[in-house]
Amino acid sequence: MRARGHGAARRWAAVGVLIAALLALPAVIGALPTSDAAVPATELRDRALASESLGFSGYAVSAGSLALPVTDQLSSVADLFSARTMMRVWWRGPADNRVDVVTPAGETGTHRGSGTTWTWEYETATATRTTANPLELPAPPDVLPNALGRRFLSEAADSELSRLGARRVAGRDTLGLRLTPAAAAASVSRVDVWIDTGTGLPLQVEVVQKGAARPALDTRYLDLDLAVPAREVTAFTPPPGASVREGREAEVVLEAGRRVRPVELPAELAGLPGRRLDGVPPGIGLYGSGVTLLAVAPVPPGLANGLRNALSQSPDAVVDEVGTRVSAGPVAVMIVEPPGRGPYVLTGTVTLDAIAAAAAQLPDLVGRP
Repeated sequence: MRARGHGAARRWAAVGVLIAALLALPAVIGALPTSDAAVPATELRDRALASESLGFSGYAVSAGSLALPVTDQLSSVADLFSARTMMRVWWRGPADNRVDVVTPAGETGTHRGSGTTWTWEYETATATRTTANPLELPAPPDVLPNALGRRFLSEAADSELSRLGARRVAGRDTLGLRLTPAAAAASVSRVDVWIDTGTGLPLQVEVVQKGAARPALDTRYLDLDLAVPAREVTAFTPPPGASVREGREAEVVLEAGRRVRPVELPAELAGLPGRRLDGVPPGIGLYGSGVTLLAVAPVPPGLANGLRNALSQSPDAVVDEVGTRVSAGPVAVMIVEPPGRGPYVLTGTVTLDAIAAAAAQLPDLVGRP
């Protein structure tokens, strides 16, 4: 019996070694050496931008450390940038895709198509429909490496780009591209994008704040299948018995921008040039480009009160005659309340000094000469 027991123990030990080897396989694959290629930075950027319509499916993970000071109305946005998010992805294109976020508490699917986004919460059987608008709130598809990488690279100047080496991501060879923002107001020191050598797909994006050693946001694919998903997989129709509601979170800001008396906003704030987006009311100001962006928007008093309370609770909050401001990683948020006028929020990927300087440049808002 001892001999049989000893043999069984050896067999189970062998099984344990095999299981451990299988569990370690993705890490081993990722560690396999890969060779760099002499591809210029601008050409690699162009490859990434040209991959927009490529279809695929896979698994991705996003890890953020941005403790965003937001209200309950925007809690889903805070979760997206301040936690570890596991995502199952089916991508037919930027306007036709599905991303399921899987958590210990359940699963939530985001389906985009034909100018409409459906969010399906499996546990509550609730479907939320949101129509596309220029200030649409970030959703899981927006933090995928392919979407985020192209978003950052699309407005990058050639002088801001440089080459990195090579690495394995999702078991595939990638080449590294570094974006170093040139704007003095930028709170981001660099964005590293790792681009698939065969397809041009960005497979990993790391966003690093000035003065930090670790990324404030790291999003990457763990697995990738280049077969185009069927249309039926990404399409969505609320099932019978589902609770259907309309999502209006972003429309709150747009409506506030339409109601506010138009203000002559400066052509430049904190050294960032102004820009316009179709459909954005004149009461909302947008500045900057690429990684360095700043927005000035009127908000309802209730939302402003919630944001002010959240900002004030931060041990790093700065409160002075200009307003209340705080930074969450590379994202700065500030509340400005001009006398006799509704409150404004300034937010963007700029430093605290830059956002305070921007507020001081709004004399019609803060009542300064």
